[in-house]
Amino acid sequence: MTASALYLLFLLALKSGLEPDDPALLAAIRNGDHAAFRKFFDKHHSYLYHFLLKKGVGEQQAEDLVQQAFVMIWEKRADIDPDKSLRSYLFRIAYTRMLNVFRDTKKFDEDSDLSKEESTSDTTELIEAKELGTAIEQAISSMPEKRQTVFRLCFIQEFTYKEAAEFLDVSVKTIENHMGLALKDLRAKLDKYR
Repeated sequence: MTASALYLLFLLALKSGLEPDDPALLAAIRNGDHAAFRKFFDKHHSYLYHFLLKKGVGEQQAEDLVQQAFVMIWEKRADIDPDKSLRSYLFRIAYTRMLNVFRDTKKFDEDSDLSKEESTSDTTELIEAKELGTAIEQAISSMPEKRQTVFRLCFIQEFTYKEAAEFLDVSVKTIENHMGLALKDLRAKLDKYR
């Protein structure tokens, strides 16, 4: 398997299959439906948890922040706006609380590993995959912070541009510009793997 094939597999693996918020589900949550809320929780818990881990939050703290975000959604369910993304609101709550934790503790945990799981006996492929994974993470991490955040939201977390714009409180055009530049950065830095 060539490095470019590994790159394509890596990019496909990042796709999580999240679809836009279901208006009926949001309405049910707003009306206090526990089953609907559980469905929303099950659908987004893991993504939110891993989003926080990638931002440098420790495992236990990430779990606490996720729980707090979901509790806040439940407590404020009567205020759910059907025209806005509840997923975006959930991530914004957790992100804001994460910033508060960083501010209060003045400590960042830089231990974020890119999981590299390959089950093959071919050492060359393993080395290529490891190098490619490292190169991709380095390329993403070397982007300016805002561009990196936009890329992780839109590509990895699969936010729509509109959801990302709401989450970051910027225009959709700004999100489009950041994504265009992020993809250009990735192409330039990963050119040797084509």
